[in-house]
Amino acid sequence: MTGPRVVIADDQALVRTGFRMILASGGVDVVGEAADGAEAVATVRDLEPDVVLMDIRMPAMDGLEAARRILSRDPGCRVLMLTTFDLDRYVYDALAAGASGFLLKDVTPEHLVAAVRLVGTGDALLAPSITRRLVERFAAGQARPALHRDLAVLTPRELDVLTLVARGRSNAEIAAELTLSEATVKTHVARIFAKLSLRDRAQAVVLAYETGLVSPGD
Repeated sequence: MTGPRVVIADDQALVRTGFRMILASGGVDVVGEAADGAEAVATVRDLEPDVVLMDIRMPAMDGLEAARRILSRDPGCRVLMLTTFDLDRYVYDALAAGASGFLLKDVTPEHLVAAVRLVGTGDALLAPSITRRLVERFAAGQARPALHRDLAVLTPRELDVLTLVARGRSNAEIAAELTLSEATVKTHVARIFAKLSLRDRAQAVVLAYETGLVSPGD
């Protein structure tokens, strides 16, 4: 099975080398590397990879700014953020910048390969635990906004599905909760993304909380 084309952006050479070896052993093609955010932006522009493994904290330009610049130029590229700390204060900012997922640097080799492949298919890597921290980070000191008018394009059932996506539910869990088939849920999710111009579940979660569709404690 052919894997996505990947660029690794991290200021530690040993980390880049280790990730390259792990991904190569899993059949993933690492087409380039970068040692800081500015280099990552230039490398992605030149090589046009499918996925960027991006360290959040780098010199010259951090991963958040690099992700914003990369995704503003190429919305089809996927950025998977890397960090050392499980409770990183940048989790929300990374997802709000358009990142499709979030990984710890001590991830197992199998999980790393699986995560890159998942994000490469256009899905998002957003575990419920990450979603909870995302919400807590965003909700701190924030008043619940009025429901965003753009959500008016969704049907009541699509609003139900988006609400559950924002709470970190998988398609299978949504199907069980709403008494629908998983195929029907997938269709609803695809329509939601199309109507709201969303790339993946990560963007859907951010939008749901920013627009007031859901709030902490719901």
